[in-house]
Amino acid sequence: MTHVDTPSALDRAVACYTAMQRHFYDARRKLYREPGGGPGGFAFLWPFSQALAATVDLVALPLVRDRYLPDLADRLDGLERYWNPDSRPPAYDSGVRSWRAGGGDQFYDDNEWVGLALARAYQLTWDAAAIQRAWDVFEFVISGWDDDSSHASPGGVRWTRAEWNQDRNTVSTAPGALLALRLHEIHGEETYLDWARRMYEWVRSTLRSPEGLYWDHIDPAGKIEETYWSYNQGTMIGAGVLLHRATGEARYLEEAQETAAAALEYYARDDRLDAQRPAFNAIFFENLLLLDAVAADPRYRRTLRDYAERTWANQRDRETTLFTFDPGRPPELLHQAAMVRLFALLASD
Repeated sequence: MTHVDTPSALDRAVACYTAMQRHFYDARRKLYREPGGGPGGFAFLWPFSQALAATVDLVALPLVRDRYLPDLADRLDGLERYWNPDSRPPAYDSGVRSWRAGGGDQFYDDNEWVGLALARAYQLTWDAAAIQRAWDVFEFVISGWDDDSSHASPGGVRWTRAEWNQDRNTVSTAPGALLALRLHEIHGEETYLDWARRMYEWVRSTLRSPEGLYWDHIDPAGKIEETYWSYNQGTMIGAGVLLHRATGEARYLEEAQETAAAALEYYARDDRLDAQRPAFNAIFFENLLLLDAVAADPRYRRTLRDYAERTWANQRDRETTLFTFDPGRPPELLHQAAMVRLFALLASD
């Protein structure tokens, strides 16, 4: 199927990516720099993961695939600068590591975003090193599963390995289910499917609100932080779709549709979608279109298109094609990568 918005969406995705590379990228080190970054002034893993995902999104578009394959290879090379082989299990640090020091605390959600991008990269390129790292990331993720029976609602994946926080979050558990399902699709091992069910059901039973949306996290004492972030809705939608695809069980698809309907209704009020971080919305729409592929609803792509058009018109510097969302703050890599992703989604089938 070809959409009428495909040509302009592709042009805009490429323009956003070109601006991202020109403004943030250090080609010699194959890393991104930005003010307020991590060690050495390099971007933290979270924005790097979204720049990696944006590059994968472009490689997934047939019209520009060959142009961006070398860039994807560079992203994978740069990603290794975050890898900590000495932790047990090994995982990506939150910042770039040097020969003198580590890269800071490790976060389960950061590693999951990387793992998801690596699994997609493997499906596009058959890069054996990429899928090996995705396997490694999943081993790290399950090491963060909370089995402390003294905690309220035992289970869930902790947000960080660091001892200063023991919250279990939607954002550290639902993407873990998504990663498990992607690995199950690739290799068919039932262990991945078992973990996906376990993670999905914990989030659904612990952090689903009466409105049918997902709260942010629960602490060991049982206090729930009730913010509705768009990416949390998205990852649970995506997990439901992939569970349906893996099992054939209709309820997972129905639950994904219920979450999508509740999210669209909630974010349509009072410009709430525009108040979310663009990276959160890119993840939300990525999973909403995953649902659209199996249970089409014109609202899904229309909402994405309207949001992307508003952002292009209102947040973009017309000379640089850089986006700013916070008055007084310079452009951020995370925002720019999100805009690449949003327009690449619009350009996709």
